Amino acid sequence: MSPRHFNNPIPPASLTESVAEQIRQKLILGELRAGQHLSEAALSEQLDISRNTLREVFRILIKEGLLHHEPNKGVSVVVPSMGDIIDIYRVRRLIECTALAQAWPRHPAHKQMKEAVEHAQAARELGDWIAVGSANMAFHAGIVALADSERLSAMFSDIAAELRLAFGLLDDAEYLHAPYVEQNINLLGLFETSSPSIAAKTLEDYLNQSERMVLAVYARQVS
Repeated sequence: MSPRHFNNPIPPASLTESVAEQIRQKLILGELRAGQHLSEAALSEQLDISRNTLREVFRILIKEGLLHHEPNKGVSVVVPSMGDIIDIYRVRRLIECTALAQAWPRHPAHKQMKEAVEHAQAARELGDWIAVGSANMAFHAGIVALADSERLSAMFSDIAAELRLAFGLLDDAEYLHAPYVEQNINLLGLFETSSPSIAAKTLEDYLNQSERMVLAVYARQVS
């Protein structure tokens, strides 16, 4: 019998947080979609953990607003509201624009941004728009990493998961992600060659545009 079958009353915090991060990454990568029911049996088997540990993980993610529990129906992925989307973009502008404005253009996180752009270009060539969206999330995580703050990066991980759920409701990954491949290339170039303040202002305009597009498509989808 493998260790995961033992019903430990309190799973180690490091294990529950590690598994919680795995599920956040599934959300960010578009592997789990808004409204999707999560089978406790299937997920505990897939992640190779006990159900007791998975329930602790569910509690963490429910508290973070990424999962939802309904009596007699179990746990499902949260469906973001229009208000959630507006708030996500408000927080993104505060975190990302500030990080970019105050950053040194040769900060190590610059490599993460550059690699994300390259991955997005390669995925675009293959027509893999879900992968383009994942590369976009990685690009913006790189921007946040410029701030050298583990707390901000952790916060952005939660925000990115919620944002990807909103994207997933729209069922048109190419429409959503195609424009941002070139915009990320442009933003990276500005950051490398111009003052960070110019790049930050460009990013603010970029996020405003993205918010308007997501809200418009979301409103049509809901109606």
